[in-house]
Amino acid sequence: MTKVLLVGCGKMGSAMLAGWRDRGLSAADVVVVEPSRPALGVPVVATASDIPADFAPDVVVLAVKPQVMAEVLPPYARFGGAVFLSIAAGKPIAFFRSHLGEAAALVRAMPNTPAAVRRGITVCCPGPGVTAPQRNLCAELLDAVGEVGWVDDEALMDAVTAVSGSGPAYVFLLAETMAAAGAAQGLPPDLATRLARATVAGAGELLRLSDESSEQLRKNVTSPGGTTAAALGVLMAEGRGVPDLMAEAVAAATRRGKELAG
Repeated sequence: MTKVLLVGCGKMGSAMLAGWRDRGLSAADVVVVEPSRPALGVPVVATASDIPADFAPDVVVLAVKPQVMAEVLPPYARFGGAVFLSIAAGKPIAFFRSHLGEAAALVRAMPNTPAAVRRGITVCCPGPGVTAPQRNLCAELLDAVGEVGWVDDEALMDAVTAVSGSGPAYVFLLAETMAAAGAAQGLPPDLATRLARATVAGAGELLRLSDESSEQLRKNVTSPGGTTAAALGVLMAEGRGVPDLMAEAVAAATRRGKELAG
């Protein structure tokens, strides 16, 4: 049975742990390192030095905040036989190998927050020396909270972060601004919020389940000369509409990711 060492159990770590447990991972096959020592139904220790001496993980999942990663990593270099799976945004593979050793097998992953409801998507990039079984193991663990994709060029991870990692915030902003616009047209704020949330959530589920492209689904809603066409004329206006703004936003997020990675 796969043995998992989970380092950090915040929102994303706890979402993954819940997914693994639902898929049958035994409490005997996982150890969590989390200083706050929450009750998780699995063994939880406060520090790396408290990990049982006989626990030999197949995978070490690194789920602590990027800004403290450098001070957290060194004690885990002793698990050189495991594959390290990082979900720390902005930290490149070279960073981990500099702390864990150049021989460390490292998979860099970028999940997003819908993982909390098993609707996330994670894109992974394997580092040097990662074997096919190790890659499959990481994919299996991440599949417990949503879809999984792969890129071989690590330089693409900044664009991945800009689209899917930051992407939920763009959708939440859409719901926020739709509700505000509805209230501005006279709707009661509570109803406007309900309409916006249900519409965004429902459209997302339709997009997920449909075989049609997002472009075609948009066209299906748009009658010539109707209300939707009038709104889209504003939203898709050249130079100031959503397509140009989204391209600019994703480019800005991509640039910032490169800056944070150094």
